[in-house]
Amino acid sequence: MNSDSAWLPFLTNSPSIGGVLKSVIEDFCVEEIPAYDPCGEGEHLFLWIQKRDLGTPELVKHLARTLSVPPSEIGFAGRKDRQAVTRQFVSVMARSCPDPSVVENEQVRVLAANRHRNKLKTGHLKGNRFRIVVRDVQPGAIEVAQHVCEQLAVRGVPNYYGEQRFGVSNETDLDGFRLLRGEPTRRLGPDALRFALSAVQSRLFNSWLAERLTGGLLHQVLQGDVMQVIASGGCFTVEDVPSEQARCTSRETVVTGPMFGPKMMVPTGEPAAREARILDQFQLPLSAFEKFSKLTSGTRRPALLYPEALRVEPIPEGLAFEFTLPAGAYATVVLREFLRN
Repeated sequence: MNSDSAWLPFLTNSPSIGGVLKSVIEDFCVEEIPAYDPCGEGEHLFLWIQKRDLGTPELVKHLARTLSVPPSEIGFAGRKDRQAVTRQFVSVMARSCPDPSVVENEQVRVLAANRHRNKLKTGHLKGNRFRIVVRDVQPGAIEVAQHVCEQLAVRGVPNYYGEQRFGVSNETDLDGFRLLRGEPTRRLGPDALRFALSAVQSRLFNSWLAERLTGGLLHQVLQGDVMQVIASGGCFTVEDVPSEQARCTSRETVVTGPMFGPKMMVPTGEPAAREARILDQFQLPLSAFEKFSKLTSGTRRPALLYPEALRVEPIPEGLAFEFTLPAGAYATVVLREFLRN
């Protein structure tokens, strides 16, 4: 089993722009695009927070400690990188935070505070807006980058899970594989268990996607594929290939890959055989996910993503990239098509 995601194939074949990513914290800026805005009334307080060099778990711990509340009382829609400047909503009980400024420090600023009726929950997120600087790029990098932008605008980006999903050592999934195979492993707390199992699902999806891309089938609809309607998110199985190929080409639908689990919608025919081969390669039966059905219920994930408003401009330090991604997509996956690493 290869635990290094650097082997994943690229969509484009342009040369690398070179350069260094995340050499300065301010080079990586992320702003959350919420699924909804706070309504202005209710017992929960939504804090619009800007944080620097602080991961979301560390932010939750800071808020819980400062407000003297349990971490479970803090709500957030999505996890944000530590090595970045990020803006995101978190929710707290209004009674615990009469003065939002008390949570501020050199890493945390409260930009706005407004009440809402419900706690913010994971997944209550439309997407993320990025501005990322790559320093010390190769000569001629802007021409290469603009060419790659043009290709990605037409063909999309393989929707891999980024390396963050697999932890600092890129091995978060190893415990998950052992658990699913019934092998001995170290004792895991609830969060570590959930991350390990989701990392397994992510690793399997990346392998499926890499095989589909290598086989020249990333944009080709197969009989039995499970497709997703982009506008609604609904899934269905392909019966009429020519008709569904036309819808896929026009970006009305997209091919999906497996996030294995007992509730996952399964394909038929050749796509089903392809997914079975992935499980075989990792020595896992589909039934293994039933052991942890609450944590690995299973779903489908789009094979492609299309960054919105993707643009690049030269700056004195190198190149600055701007784009917007839907929730669950990784900026580093987009940038790897430029950096080639």
